[in-house]
Amino acid sequence: MYPNVKKNILIQYAVPKEGLKTLSQSFNLIYPEKDCFTHEEMLEHIPNCEALLSIFNQPVNAELIEAGQKLEIISNYGVGYNNIDVEAANKQGIAVCNTPEAVCEPTAELCLSLMLSACRRVAECNHRLRTEADFKWGVMRNLGQTLRGKTLGIIGMGKIGKSVAQKAQAFGMKVIYNNRTQLSANEEASLNIEYLGFEDLLQTADFISLHCPLNASTHHLISEKELKMMKPSAYLINTARGPVVDEQALVEVLEKGRIAGAALDVFENEPKITAQLLELDNVVLVPHIGTACIETRIEMAEEASQNILDHWENGKSKNQVN
Repeated sequence: MYPNVKKNILIQYAVPKEGLKTLSQSFNLIYPEKDCFTHEEMLEHIPNCEALLSIFNQPVNAELIEAGQKLEIISNYGVGYNNIDVEAANKQGIAVCNTPEAVCEPTAELCLSLMLSACRRVAECNHRLRTEADFKWGVMRNLGQTLRGKTLGIIGMGKIGKSVAQKAQAFGMKVIYNNRTQLSANEEASLNIEYLGFEDLLQTADFISLHCPLNASTHHLISEKELKMMKPSAYLINTARGPVVDEQALVEVLEKGRIAGAALDVFENEPKITAQLLELDNVVLVPHIGTACIETRIEMAEEASQNILDHWENGKSKNQVN
């Protein structure tokens, strides 16, 4: 199946070795001793490698790709691949893949967790109970909103968006969506969702959840103009990519109470967070944990591994994005 001389695969980050078993049986894995190879170490190793298993939060830039003289495939550990210079990979005929299957359900779960935490003020009340000696309880205090009967607007109806739509309906929500391409009538009917134009969705939804990729057209997709279209009672949820939202514009509408709140798993300049967000009670913040489950981390490694195996066995992986 494979050549007698083992190919080398550079593993950029110390992902779970359990997920790399299929690769380790037939190939030579170059695995970091610490959490992650430095850029300089990557440049040292990559000229001798036929494959790179990259990580979503570390750059794979043109310099690194051009140094990969033998490189045939980059399999990214994560669904987002904006960390990779895809244009540089295209120039060298290098396949780029991602892991959309493994990340779907845990990200959708977190999305619903963030919605509930924001609208039921879970994170806020937890923090205030711990830090305020005179925190007030009462029948008409600490009131939030329920999901039941509310309208969820999903921007980006891919695998994760569809999973969120199904889970939200279990809470009694109506689901509307906007996508680059409208789904077929049959698929809309099977998912029980309704397509709306972008601005109509912003003005209609009680919760807006972002599930679009980050690219030139989606950078600051949600900025001052869009935030001001939202209902004053609405919440913004972002488990996609930080720069899809203009973080400073979001701070301003949250400070002024122009929207009810937000819940963010991703940030514009990770790991740096805009300081004002840390001071606001009406925003829930978590450190990019959409896929942070041990089972998922192993499954992501398995999917990234399978991309490489499929490429060398069949000439292409189903997850190839370029």
